[in-house]
Amino acid sequence: MRKYIVEFIGTFFLVFTVGCAVLGQVALAPLAIGAVLMTMVYAGGHISGGHFNPAVTLAVHVRGKISREDLAGYWVAQVAGGFLAAVVAKWLVNPPTVKALSPTGRALWQAMTAEALFTFALAYVVLNVATSEDTKDNSFYGLAIGFTVAAGAFAVGGISGGAFNPAVAFGAATMGLFAWAKIWLWLIATLVGGAVAGFVYRYVTAKVVVA
Repeated sequence: MRKYIVEFIGTFFLVFTVGCAVLGQVALAPLAIGAVLMTMVYAGGHISGGHFNPAVTLAVHVRGKISREDLAGYWVAQVAGGFLAAVVAKWLVNPPTVKALSPTGRALWQAMTAEALFTFALAYVVLNVATSEDTKDNSFYGLAIGFTVAAGAFAVGGISGGAFNPAVAFGAATMGLFAWAKIWLWLIATLVGGAVAGFVYRYVTAKVVVA
């Protein structure tokens, strides 16, 4: 239960920061988002692994670090934290009506590609800096994870919204930033990106057995 509480808290503050920064049209919002993810990872990584992202949790499950039971528990905690954060952020900022992102045609495929690629990058970084024995007890894991999200948001935020996280996507839809009718776009792209990262990590870190 402690792990789930930590995941709830971390995801809450991640989505809360996304909501306040984007709805409030804060300059350099991606930097704020990457920074809060970094701090939450440092705060809770030693308890839950500091996923705060269902796609990352899927990657860690594929990698073999958590069970199916924890996979489900993490997902529930993360989505719940993201939903509550979205409600609070929208109430706090009280923005004017915003136009929900709803890509169609070529833009839809571009958005899916952008989300899948940077979710892969995020999950791949997490697996290498936070789950590998070769980088065990390092002090840079939170910084690497947070800056991956910041880089992705700067690079493709204008194309896909820069979620890289199903819980963030649910939160963004709750706040009216993403169209509910297109929520599947972010869910499929991010979960595929996370799963592929898990399989790639397993392949590139497999031990070579010499006959």
